[in-house]
Amino acid sequence: MFDIFYLVIGFMFFSGLFTFCSMRSHLLLTLLSLEFLSMCLYLIMFSFLFSYSFSYYFLLVYLVFVVCEGALGLGILVSMIRSHGNDHISGLSILGW
Repeated sequence: MFDIFYLVIGFMFFSGLFTFCSMRSHLLLTLLSLEFLSMCLYLIMFSFLFSYSFSYYFLLVYLVFVVCEGALGLGILVSMIRSHGNDHISGLSILGW
């Protein structure tokens, strides 16, 4: 039973990683795939800690960092839409012109 669970989690992780690498035109799609990868890693850590009977406090700290990352990403998205009018990453330049 755990073999199928790990196979599904592995497929979810690699599909999220493929989406993160291929969807590089919009910032919102990039942030959504990054959150999906974070939740897949959460499932992997939860199953690891459950199988070895460790404490779950690390998962709480991990979720706090994931929420902070999501809030920062949404803040960047809102400021980008207000300043540029869209969320296309290709419209940004490195020099800020």
